[in-house]
Formats: sequence, structure tokens, C-alpha cells
Amino acid sequence: MWREIEPDETIAVTVDGHRLVAYSFGRGEDVLFLVNGGPGLPCDYLREAHSCFIDQGFRVIAFDQLDCGASDRPGNPANWTLERHVRETEKVRAALGLGKVHFLGHSWGGWQAVEYALTYPENLASLILSSTVADMPQLRAELDRLKAALGPETVAMMQRHEAEGTFTHPEYMGAITVLNYRHVCRLAEWPQPVMRSLSDWNMDPYGAVQGPNEFTYIGNIRTWSRLADLHKIKVPVLITVGQYDEQTPACALEMKLRIRQAEMAVFPNSSHLPFYEDPALYYPVLRGFLERNRAGRP
Repeated sequence: MWREIEPDETIAVTVDGHRLVAYSFGRGEDVLFLVNGGPGLPCDYLREAHSCFIDQGFRVIAFDQLDCGASDRPGNPANWTLERHVRETEKVRAALGLGKVHFLGHSWGGWQAVEYALTYPENLASLILSSTVADMPQLRAELDRLKAALGPETVAMMQRHEAEGTFTHPEYMGAITVLNYRHVCRLAEWPQPVMRSLSDWNMDPYGAVQGPNEFTYIGNIRTWSRLADLHKIKVPVLITVGQYDEQTPACALEMKLRIRQAEMAVFPNSSHLPFYEDPALYYPVLRGFLERNRAGRP
């Protein structure tokens, strides 16, 4: 189960002239390397949910990506692309001297994980694709399906505000709030690490890459797809997804069908944050996968 643990080290690394802050837990030989969602979101929510893997002998590493958390915030829109963030992630791994890692990417971090696995396969021991996708056109279609469940009048209202760019109108935000509680986190009270990350969300990179909210993709990622290349991933892969996830089980299945060594787990009581929503099911799945793929094991 998740619990808040103080990092053993808080490490500043320099990437392309900017200071990034990484958090290291434990001293194990096997490294669980966390890349969180966003963009623009501090890593608190993901690191607090996975630092407990030090109990299984892993060293757990997370970091605040550029323009968020304790890292530098240059505010340059040229930095807000998937490709640059993947290069940043590799430079952080190299600067920390981590060797091969068990790479866990959640949501936006999962898009990075897919690109990372195709660009730097030699640095992976295994890959965990957590509540994520590899095809934005499919995701956008799935999000339209989730919106449709709100009813035709609400959909028409949302489409009007999206066409007019009035994303902060109260009636539009009301619909987004309902979708968030259905498909992002279904808990009545959201965990403190989640709220801490959300309270410091830098929406500028988020808007540039994704859009104004979790259900409207109009940013520079909107046409990205790596489905055709997933067969090139050769390391063991675990795909996790919540039954009610905004990045839906249909998207997860599409990845599984294209990756040779992929396992998939769907958590029936969860949406986008199964490590908080359904910990009794989530942790044994991830623990079992990591144990089967530790260094020196078949």
C-alpha cells in the first residue's frame, strides 16, 4: 500500500542548462524509474504511490520534469514537446548513473515510455505502461464516447464551448468535473499527494501538449501514434488500466495486441489512479511483474 516516505536523497541534475530535481528512495540494485503524468505536473502523486517498492529491495527514482515542481521553469514553449521530454528523461537517467531501469510511465509519462522504449531500448530492463495509450486518434474517439454518456444536450453544450474556446465557462467546467470523478479518480476524497500535485500544476505546457482538460485534445500531441512500431519493443511489458479509465481498456488492449511480451491487468474498481483507487489489486500485480523481471532472473 502507498505511504508517504521521505526520499533518501534529493538530487539536482543539469539538463540542457536547466536544473531538474530528482528524488531517490532506497539503495537497491534494481531501479524503478517513474515518469509521471502531466505535462506540467509535479511528480508527488506518482512517487508517493510507488516509493513503497523499497520494501521489495528496489531503488525508486522520480523527478520533476522541466517547468514544474522544484525544477526550473524557463517557460519556453519550444520545450513543450514529447520528443524533447523523452530526451530529458534519458539525460536524467544517465546523469544519475542508473543503468538499465524498470521504466514506469503513467498517463503522459506513458507516452514518454513508449517513445523511450523505441528510442533507447538498451536502457530498459522492463516497461510498465500505466493508464496510457499509444494512439491519440483512438484515445480521442474513446473520450468522445465517454462524453456521450453525459447525454446529447450536455455533449452539444460542450461542443459549443469547445468551438468558441470558452473552456472555463461554469457549465462546461461542471461537465468536466463530472468526467473527472468518473474517469480520473472515483474516490469521494482525492488523496493528499494527488491534491498536492494538482495544486502546483503548470497549465502552460499542459495546454500546449494536450489541451485545456483531460477530455479535449487540441495540443501538439493530438495526432501522435506509435501503434505501428510497438512490435519493436522486446523487453517484458506490463500494461495496467482501470475499468473506468479515461485512457480506456480499449486503448490498452490495442497496445497489448501489438507487443510480443505484454501482460495486461484491468482493475475493476478504478479509473485513472488505480494505485490509490484499488491498491489491494494494483500492488500485487505490479510487485509480481517486477519480481519476475529482476536482474538475474529468467
